[in-house]
Amino acid sequence: MSPGLRPWIAGASVIRPDERRALVHPPDAATALVFRAAAEDGRDGRLTVVGPRTRASYFPGKRLRLCVRLRLSPGAAGVLLGVPVRALVDRAVPLADLWGAAGDRLERDLGRAGPDPFRVLRRIETELAPRIAARTTADAGRDRLLRAAARALAPRPRSEPVAAVARRLAVSERHLREVFTDGVGLSPKRFARIERVRTVLAHAGDGRFAQVAALTGYYDQSHMTADFHSLMGVPPGAFFSGRLPAPRPCQPV
Repeated sequence: MSPGLRPWIAGASVIRPDERRALVHPPDAATALVFRAAAEDGRDGRLTVVGPRTRASYFPGKRLRLCVRLRLSPGAAGVLLGVPVRALVDRAVPLADLWGAAGDRLERDLGRAGPDPFRVLRRIETELAPRIAARTTADAGRDRLLRAAARALAPRPRSEPVAAVARRLAVSERHLREVFTDGVGLSPKRFARIERVRTVLAHAGDGRFAQVAALTGYYDQSHMTADFHSLMGVPPGAFFSGRLPAPRPCQPV
């Protein structure tokens, strides 16, 4: 990944789904660009913008030849995609619906890249780089505030309330909430809640629920269990033992 893009991209991954197992899409405060192709040559590929996801979804397994996911950093979607992020919450939208002909052209180019995920990623980077260069000074200040707020809201044993984060960043609580919600698509409180559940997903697989609850800032294990159940559809014990909600077919959004 080019150095200029690194602050804007939270991660890039190549996903190889197992068609015999349900697909689990956990809640995620980030917006992502996802390119999927089933055919060997990739020419049936579709490029989709997946907005912030406030609850987990479960789908039947499927066979994909290629699935590349570019997860954007907090606040990056508005700059890189040029659309209001609030309109993308809990939605998956073809990029062509947002960019028109430019989105169609990029999707075709990715299809011609074949099954090579690195060529797909490089082509997406080439398309996104000029959008960063076009930012204004005001945009840069807003971006710095968003990144600092996202870091402050990350899960930790003693989490800060939004008002305390605003004071530390030398802005009003109202201004922080407005800038954050416009840039991320979610309120600071909802962002922090999703990030905590994602941290539980990453660290509680060995069953040490009480320890993980303390490390992520929950009052206690029962608080963590209730929050996890609300966002994931099942409590932690059921999820990590494979007792998942029934998968449902994908529906147009």
